[in-house]
Amino acid sequence: MTIMNTIRFSILLFLISNFFSCSAQKTLPRPATKTDMPAQVSITPELLLQVKRVSPIGLSDDGKNVIYSVTTPDISTNKSSSKIYVVSVNGGSATELSSAEGQTKDKNISPDGRFKTLHKEVKIDKINGFDFYPDLPLSTAQVYTALDYRHWDKWNYGYFNHVFYTRIGGTDTIDLMKQEPYYCPQEPFGGDEDYIWSPDSKSIIYVSKKLKGTDYVVSTNTDLYLYHLETGKTTNLTTSNKGYDTNPSYSTNGDLAYLSMATDGYEADKNDIKVISNGITTNLTAHWMNRS
Repeated sequence: MTIMNTIRFSILLFLISNFFSCSAQKTLPRPATKTDMPAQVSITPELLLQVKRVSPIGLSDDGKNVIYSVTTPDISTNKSSSKIYVVSVNGGSATELSSAEGQTKDKNISPDGRFKTLHKEVKIDKINGFDFYPDLPLSTAQVYTALDYRHWDKWNYGYFNHVFYTRIGGTDTIDLMKQEPYYCPQEPFGGDEDYIWSPDSKSIIYVSKKLKGTDYVVSTNTDLYLYHLETGKTTNLTTSNKGYDTNPSYSTNGDLAYLSMATDGYEADKNDIKVISNGITTNLTAHWMNRS
């Protein structure tokens, strides 16, 4: 289970436990009759905007508390305000915090505290007119020879997200995907959940779909790659699977869990939970019904 999924699960348990706790303290009401039912209220944008948004921030360093934010929209000012809260993973009353700073563990710092991961865009492909003709710096032309010229509302200008690591206190950064025309985090919604440290701090796992152009567009074949810090070599851990492989998460004993879909190009395929332990991959949900 990834950190984000753990947080969502913890918040869900908290809400459920509060619900049953409150229910147990009250006398159960008589069954409602037709006359008790309020008139149906039509869903409107204004009504939806009254719903507060709960977003996970992280777990505390000791794993005992969940830190989350609650955002409240204000139609009259066309703005939103957010408050930060902390609550025990076992439930109970939430406490408002003035800031989330220092409340959660930075998952991008290696377990031994020596290195830190980050991601940023790197220019790889020539797309713009001035890439081909430097003497035309004002050119607005874009040159494409295959698909992947635009993902949703974001144009491809030849930049790719790459994962880097750096020594804490140092200035040099090392690109795990140097000169590769591939993304990590994944476009368009991926974040730093797409790369994690191994428990021994000797390697980094990252998610990438190492395909280009039209092949990239029609495929869902992301894989988990293991980058060795000492050698700089990369190993594909999920080469046999042709669908999505995402959301890697290590256990403290070094077992690697992740989500996996079997069918290439099928975004709504069943998401299985797989675990790699001692080099052997086990599908924990192989016999579960597909409810995707």
